[in-house]
Amino acid sequence: MRPLTFVLAAGLMLSPTPLLRAQGAPQGNQLDANLTLFTVLAAINAAGYDAELDSPSNHPLRKAVREAVLARKPASLERLKSLFQARRAWNWNAELSQYISYALSIEGPPSFKPRFSPNRMPPDTIVFEGLSPLLAEFYEEAGIEDLWQRSQPAFDEAIERYHAPITKALFEANMYLRNPTSGMAGRRFQVIIDLLGAPNQVQTRSFADDYYVVVTHGPRTRVEEVRHAYLHYLLDPLAIRYQQNLEPKRGLGDLAHASPILNEAYKNDFVLLAGMSLVKAVEARIDRTLGVRHVEQAMSEGFILAAYFYEALAGYEKQEQAFRLYVPALFDQIDLRKEDERIARVQFASKEQQRVVKPKAPEPPPMNEMEKSLAAAEELYQKRDFAGARALFQGVLRETPVPGTHAKAWFGLARIAALEKDPERALEFFQKTLESTPEAFEKGWAHIYLARFAMATTEPDVEAARRHYEAALAVDGVSDGARKAAQSELARLPQ
Repeated sequence: MRPLTFVLAAGLMLSPTPLLRAQGAPQGNQLDANLTLFTVLAAINAAGYDAELDSPSNHPLRKAVREAVLARKPASLERLKSLFQARRAWNWNAELSQYISYALSIEGPPSFKPRFSPNRMPPDTIVFEGLSPLLAEFYEEAGIEDLWQRSQPAFDEAIERYHAPITKALFEANMYLRNPTSGMAGRRFQVIIDLLGAPNQVQTRSFADDYYVVVTHGPRTRVEEVRHAYLHYLLDPLAIRYQQNLEPKRGLGDLAHASPILNEAYKNDFVLLAGMSLVKAVEARIDRTLGVRHVEQAMSEGFILAAYFYEALAGYEKQEQAFRLYVPALFDQIDLRKEDERIARVQFASKEQQRVVKPKAPEPPPMNEMEKSLAAAEELYQKRDFAGARALFQGVLRETPVPGTHAKAWFGLARIAALEKDPERALEFFQKTLESTPEAFEKGWAHIYLARFAMATTEPDVEAARRHYEAALAVDGVSDGARKAAQSELARLPQ
């Protein structure tokens, strides 16, 4: 009989102690762990998710659960490994991001079925269609329910560490905004503590009426980031609700285009820009240690209404209305001429401002307009703003090509088509990538994607897949990630 208590790596004990939660936790279980996320991350850790595996900032539970799962040798693990390798993202952060999205958009055991209809599922989870039955098998075979229960002391300790500072941060935000509840009726804000992901991560998700903040283990609590997310949760709906009051001020948004580091999403959406400016200002009013310096930093980044809101909030503080009722007046009182003059004096921050200590490395050549567009498109793609990214990639294709630029644009459009379940366009665009003088990164991955498509048809073309994998491995300077993916997937092809 297996003992009830067992000791694993780093002296960590997985105990049979029943689930306990810190007393007095934020209202409505706003601070908790999550069994579904635990299951998904236990699966990918066993399947090859090695991001920062040797970092001292990892919680010991990550290694303990990984070893416990591998020791049980679940029959589903080989299929999970194949799926994990076939769905690799471009970097470890994106890797974790897509699995967090998936875990938060499915139900828990025993079915792990999607919570939403296919057209409402997060775009980055499309690649995991059909994973739920496999995850259900893994849950049973790996003994996840038992591991989850034995892991509760570690989660309780982590939750207790966050309990007081997060309670204080959310309480202060609610007091400042004069909120009788933690948001609008029917909506939920939840902080999830995760101990199985790479350390020092804070990721936010908004699905329907649920807003999640996932915090992984690290040497410091990430209360500032949680408060920032909570203010988004509270203030974004107000900016949207009263966007008609912002409409006459929309021209100010054009002034933010001069910021070289402001995300294109803010440049293209004035309501989004105003909402973030308001979040920055409220942060500075709540936390007086941030104050004017926080506002000046926000202005220099391109959040051009932060200074106005910071000053105007002094008037809000002197009256008795709740913030949600005061917002229309706050927007209406924006003085276009005054703010135009204020913004004209802003020195926007630049990526080139960093100093290099001797020996000084040669500065990279400045990006041309097409390279800037490609960088902006890639950033929008990573944020899953496919419409914005597609427009920028298509704009690059309309310009006279600089070597490699059209290949990067076709590659971007191909990835978007793949995530939007348009295989015909994806195949066409990956092929155009190869026909457009691609650099090693795009060339290697285009071959890998074409190989995967060859195997994903009702009648897999093994030889075509083999040719593409071999072509990827033959690319001079192919990325390490592409090389490993091609080697692994080539080895699994039927002989």
